[in-house]
Amino acid sequence: MINFFEYNWQVRDEWFDWCKQLSNVELLKDRTGGVGSILNTLFHIIDVEYSWVRGIQGKEDIVVEFADYDSLEKVKSLSDRFQYEVAEFLKNLDELKEKVVRVPWDEDTYTVEEILHHIIAHEIHHIGQLSIWSRELELNPVPANFIGRKLKSNRTQSTNGGV
Repeated sequence: MINFFEYNWQVRDEWFDWCKQLSNVELLKDRTGGVGSILNTLFHIIDVEYSWVRGIQGKEDIVVEFADYDSLEKVKSLSDRFQYEVAEFLKNLDELKEKVVRVPWDEDTYTVEEILHHIIAHEIHHIGQLSIWSRELELNPVPANFIGRKLKSNRTQSTNGGV
């Protein structure tokens, strides 16, 4: 599963680089679908990932406000900071997959594995929205291919005899 988190993080970083060609006005422009703007969508992806992981850990949700992260640099910095914590958590994942979790913002319970799948699918969904908006701007989107990417866990598996 770590492969898909690494994939999402790699694609997210490529979207941050892609965004550098746009003005802050364009990044904040309200668009059809998603959570409204390119920058707010990236912020939303980061916030949801971090909130669910903290929920799995039984930690209090840290509410971050988009108004405090209204530039590409600030959202990228938030992504890097939260990603480090999520990556540390994912290192010890195997024994937790079947654990049942309840988070404050949802009435139902879920296994850790269900939540992790949700986080992965959620980001891929929103990356698709960014791709559509890039086409509307007559710009090429970030490639979404999983195959051919140099992911850290793939390199580790290859050098350790993994599949």
